[in-house]
Amino acid sequence: MPTRRLAAATAAAAVSVLGLLPAATAQADTGATTGKAGAVVLRTDLDVSLLNKTVSAPLSVALNEVHAPATASKTALSATLDGVDGGRPFNVLRADVATARAAADKQRAEGYSNLVNARVNVPGLAAVPLITVEQVTSKAVCAAGKRPTAHSNLLGSVSVLGRKATLSTSGTTTVDVPSLGQVRLDLSRTATTSRTAAATALNLRVSVNPLKLNVSEVEGQVTLARATCEAPVAAAVEPSPSVGSQTTPEPKPEHLAETGGSSATPYLVGGGALLLAAGGGALVLARRRRAGGGSDAG
Repeated sequence: MPTRRLAAATAAAAVSVLGLLPAATAQADTGATTGKAGAVVLRTDLDVSLLNKTVSAPLSVALNEVHAPATASKTALSATLDGVDGGRPFNVLRADVATARAAADKQRAEGYSNLVNARVNVPGLAAVPLITVEQVTSKAVCAAGKRPTAHSNLLGSVSVLGRKATLSTSGTTTVDVPSLGQVRLDLSRTATTSRTAAATALNLRVSVNPLKLNVSEVEGQVTLARATCEAPVAAAVEPSPSVGSQTTPEPKPEHLAETGGSSATPYLVGGGALLLAAGGGALVLARRRRAGGGSDAG
C-alpha cells in the first residue's frame, strides 16, 4: 500500500512540475495590404480657343494610362476637336515606343513609363510639333518597409516648337518662339514621402498662339512619362492569448525573464521526466509484489 501511494504522489509531483513550464504563445498575422502603382506616357490638360476665343474646346487626353496590375504599349493617340482641321482627327502623339507598366503586390509596387522617338502635336500647329524627344523614362518603386525611390531620365535631344532645346537639370527652361508662342519645361521632377513616390520625365506649360492671329490659341500643361507608386503596408504580427493552465497563475518570480522562462527550465523538465519514470517503476513493483503474494497464498 505505501508503494502505491508513493507512485501516485510521484506522478502528481511530475505533473505539477510540468505545469510550471510556460505555455507557448501563438502568433496571429493581421495580414498585409497590396501596394498601388500607376503610369502614363502622355497626359494633356489643354484649353484650345478658336476664332479669337469665340469657341473653346478642352483637350484632355491620356495615352497608355494604367494602374496596377496592367501594361499598355499603344504607340499613337489621335483626338478630334470640332472646328480644328475641319473636324478631322489629328495625332496628339506618335512614338516608336510608348510603354506604361504598373505592378503591385504585398511586398512591392512599381510604376514605369517609356517613350522613344516621340512627337507631340497641338491644334493649330500642323507643321510644327510642340515637342519631340528621343527617349524619356520614369520609374517609381515603393517596397514595404523601405524608402520609396523615383527616377526620370532624358536620353538624346529635345526640340520645342521646332528649336533644339538645352534643358536644365534643375529649375525651369523657357523656350520662346516669337512667331509661335512660349513653352516652359521642367525636367525630371520627382517627389517621395515615407510611403509614396512619383516621377515625371517632362512637364510642359504651354502658351501657343501661332503668329498671334488668334485663330487657334492653346494654353495648359502636357506631361510626358509619369510613374507613381504607394508602398504596401507590412503585415503586423500580434500575440494571441496564451493557452495554459486554468488555475490562477502564481506570482512570477523576480528572476524570471519577461517571456516567462528562466535558466531553470531545462532542470524542471528533466526533474519532471525523472519523477514520472520513478512513479511508473514504483507502480510496476507494487503490482509484482501483489501478484507474488497471491501465488504464495495458493
